[in-house]
Amino acid sequence: MLSNDFEILGTTIERGSSHVLNLEVAKLHTRTPIKVPVLVERAKKDGPVVLLMSGVHGDEVNGVAILRDIIRKKYHKPTSGIIICIPVFNIFGYLIQTREFPDGRDLNRMFPGSKNGSLASQFANQFTMEIAPLVDYVIDFHTGGAERDNVPQIRCDFSDKTATDLAHVFRPPYIVHSESISKSIRDTLIKLGKTILLFEGGKSKSIDPKIVDVGVAGARNVLCHLGMLRGEITQEYESKVIHKSKWIRSTNSGMFRPLVENGATVKKRDIIGLIQDPFGDFERKVRAPFDCHIFCTNTSPIINKGNALFHVSAEEEEV
Repeated sequence: MLSNDFEILGTTIERGSSHVLNLEVAKLHTRTPIKVPVLVERAKKDGPVVLLMSGVHGDEVNGVAILRDIIRKKYHKPTSGIIICIPVFNIFGYLIQTREFPDGRDLNRMFPGSKNGSLASQFANQFTMEIAPLVDYVIDFHTGGAERDNVPQIRCDFSDKTATDLAHVFRPPYIVHSESISKSIRDTLIKLGKTILLFEGGKSKSIDPKIVDVGVAGARNVLCHLGMLRGEITQEYESKVIHKSKWIRSTNSGMFRPLVENGATVKKRDIIGLIQDPFGDFERKVRAPFDCHIFCTNTSPIINKGNALFHVSAEEEEV
């Protein structure tokens, strides 16, 4: 909860005030400064501090579109507490639509960062030192990468009861147990004692209005639950809870054609995809190895042996 004084990025945030601040990143080789806009809204009434962020990977524009809609609908203006929005975290990658930072590193594997490390590491360190300690809750919006299309889902560690309860408040189509990855922003925030939800929806370099709607409605649900917005929590989905998951991988290289809708529930031995060669010599059926829910599909038309094709629930996996 807030004290009387709240300072972020060198600026004191008074009750009832709005600010657009900048997180200084670096300068281009042309000496042009690169700054990440940080929107801060403080209500007159005290309450939690919530960070809404997207664009950790520069080509994941669905998340950016979600934050944009949250701001457009003024859901970022709380009736209590503080809401911080960072719509484009990895502004380098966003400008040229790549996942990585200019130094070729995945920013989401560089936390908590280092003051004297690589460019990505320095940026991660700046966030870890100047913003992360100030927040109570975080919703980090992501999108599937490498041609992977995610059904809207919240990922969290089910051993964290607070995060799991908030995931149910969000009410996405799927809630997936996922332990944090070392050196990720989620891992760093958890170690700092923060509660974080990781939203995944859609695929990179694509804006899906349905994904955006789920993300916006879910974030609003959480903010209403925390008492930061007025209104009722909407019951859009009955979330499917995935305690255990696995990837179904390709047994052959070739042309790939999924045969089931992303988000479908399938039975063991159902044909869910085809792998074909370009010369008409062979066709391999991809079958469900057990009863499962599909919550991520590879949309690439060309795949190699061993590529991940479907991410599925694995509670019914035979031992």
